[in-house]
Amino acid sequence: QHMPPAHDNTYITRTGPGTPMGNLLRRFWAPVLLSSELPGPDCPPVQLRVMSEDLVAFRTTSGRPAVLAANCPHRGASLFFGRNEEEGLRCVYHGWKFDAAGRCTEMPNEPGESAFKDQVRHTAYPCREQAGIIWVYMGPPDLRAALPQLEWAALPPSHIVVSKRLQDCNYLQAMEGGIDPSHLSFLHSKKAAAERSLEAGGIRFPPYMARDRHPRFETLETGSGVQIAARRVADDEHFYWRISQFLLPWYTIFPADPGLPLGGHAWVPIDDTHCWTWSFSWQAERPLTPEEVTDMRSGMGIHAHVDPVTFRPLANRANDYRIDRAEQRRGSFSGIRGIGEQDMAAQESMGPIYDRTKEHLGVSDAAIISMRRLLLRLAHALEAGQEPAAAAQPKNYRVRSAAVVLPRTQPWQQGAERALASPVFPQPG
Repeated sequence: QHMPPAHDNTYITRTGPGTPMGNLLRRFWAPVLLSSELPGPDCPPVQLRVMSEDLVAFRTTSGRPAVLAANCPHRGASLFFGRNEEEGLRCVYHGWKFDAAGRCTEMPNEPGESAFKDQVRHTAYPCREQAGIIWVYMGPPDLRAALPQLEWAALPPSHIVVSKRLQDCNYLQAMEGGIDPSHLSFLHSKKAAAERSLEAGGIRFPPYMARDRHPRFETLETGSGVQIAARRVADDEHFYWRISQFLLPWYTIFPADPGLPLGGHAWVPIDDTHCWTWSFSWQAERPLTPEEVTDMRSGMGIHAHVDPVTFRPLANRANDYRIDRAEQRRGSFSGIRGIGEQDMAAQESMGPIYDRTKEHLGVSDAAIISMRRLLLRLAHALEAGQEPAAAAQPKNYRVRSAAVVLPRTQPWQQGAERALASPVFPQPG
């Protein structure tokens, strides 16, 4: 059993400016907005909060996304109320205007001969746009690398469905749920009269998942995170392996059987008690079919039904996630509709920041333990001056998850090697 000390729990869950974990996370690009939230040039600005920093995003006249600190450096008025015009954002209080790089380009309430505007520089973070997402980099400028080469982010729009939802808990406990394979056999299962089955989001999982509800786990640290292998009995001569990925600092990819869409998540802290849960579904080899897209948008899978403005799920803590006790007795293990809502109910029910000194971890929690140890080690190393290598190596993200049946004598690392390699990219060299 592994119960972390209280100082480790604080260390790993706090991500604000200047915190060790916040400093680590800021070395990586963060998905922060859907491109559709900034629908066109000079559109209204959008408020956002990332790792306890209040920001404002806008799209310039030329169509470039930009992110600035929310409060004008003059007297602190919010730039959210600003005028988005002529390649910059103008504060409505006194007319100071800032471009995408944070330069003050106009200061109309100062004398025309004044050079004061040239001395003012506002906080601006670099942005990129890919896969219908606006990404921001909040770390040291000289350490900024390219975007991570995630398979789903490199695909055309016809191959991928992307969504996000607001979650009322610390990023870590949400992320821990995403790398916990054993909960699939319970939280997301259905209970029939004579047998248990697994069916989620229109996908019926192989019978091994229902028959073997206590998988054995192995973990392998990689250049981009941790591979998590869950072993279930297939028959007397074979094991069924589900190999998922935790990719630094907040991504997961979970397995699908051959021919079915892959899926994954990212958990980006808003502050210490809220996070954005991003969800991705994709087919690398072909466009998604209309039926697949309809199923993904049905609310039964990982893409929750959300309010289109706030992105808060319609089933949430305020309405007990619309739990149906009759359905819980009759068929659904949880009584809650939708994988995303089921995950959210469990994770938010732990409180805003769970006190991990009270937990009792078993052998099925090996992936969570490995992920925590990796994050803690990297954050401590950064405090000692050692930068996280993964942040500077975007090619190491060219991986995927896999579900394979292998002879019991064959190591999963060998048997699943080809299935774990993304066909979208040449292999890392």
